[in-house]
Amino acid sequence: MSQLILTIPKRLVVSPSLTLLRAIHTHRIASTRTRRTLCSNMSSNSSPSPLTHSIVLPCQLSQPVHVVAAPGLSEAEFRSAVESSLLNQWLKNLQGQTGILASGDMLLKQVLIQGVDMFAKRIGFLKFKADIFNKETGKKVPGIVFARGPAVAVLILLDSEVPCVSKVRVPTGRLILELPAGMLDDDKGNFVGTAVREVEEEIGINLNVEDMVDLTAFLDPSTGGRVFPSPGGCDEEIGLLLYKGSVGKEVIMQLQGKETGLREHGELIKVCVVPYRKLWRITPDAKVLTAIALYEMAQREGLLPVKI
Repeated sequence: MSQLILTIPKRLVVSPSLTLLRAIHTHRIASTRTRRTLCSNMSSNSSPSPLTHSIVLPCQLSQPVHVVAAPGLSEAEFRSAVESSLLNQWLKNLQGQTGILASGDMLLKQVLIQGVDMFAKRIGFLKFKADIFNKETGKKVPGIVFARGPAVAVLILLDSEVPCVSKVRVPTGRLILELPAGMLDDDKGNFVGTAVREVEEEIGINLNVEDMVDLTAFLDPSTGGRVFPSPGGCDEEIGLLLYKGSVGKEVIMQLQGKETGLREHGELIKVCVVPYRKLWRITPDAKVLTAIALYEMAQREGLLPVKI
């Protein structure tokens, strides 16, 4: 088989013509001018105006609220935040009967949107800072908000046993033993329906909606019938439900150590069945402890339905 060999010269020298040299010189001058123009434009546009939006609240008509995007927030994220149920429900809470702005002593001047976390096509978490001032003193009150909206959790009593779930909780750096719980899709979500779905996903059992008892409904109406686990920094309000039933020992054995959760969503959940009398001492979960307190008090006050 023959081999084709190409010989390439070590150096190829071409003497440019005078016309070519002039063209190169002209191009260099034009390029330099272009670079200077671009640098000048970039310098003048290096600090673009922040995205802003104004909202007029009925309780302070003469002083609109300025909603501002923090640096790095995209226009799409800012628009989603302004239109989100998380922000609008928070504004509604401010003006409610027990709201911060209800008495007229406080003034909301600005909301700085700092972060938006999307859950598919909707906002899951919203981080913002609110500038709220006391009119008399002129002092600003602490106003950093992590908004995630309403959620629901279920205390399930199977005779004297309670199925709980052990979850990876990155913010705490720990595994936490909790009640099965979940976030509502929006402020108009169905608490009981969400509870039934979460129990099915996290525990693996089906509960009847009719058998649920809303423990937080026994609270005074001024509370809104919900509990706030961390009101100093988070808007989350939780509805706590109760379910009581009877099952055989074989069902308890099947549940113990069962791995559940939506793996495709990163949920790493393990079911742990715990005796009810020991539960309050072995978990730091506020949902568990609050549900136990509400259940015991409601039982003592005779507020639970007869069938329970």
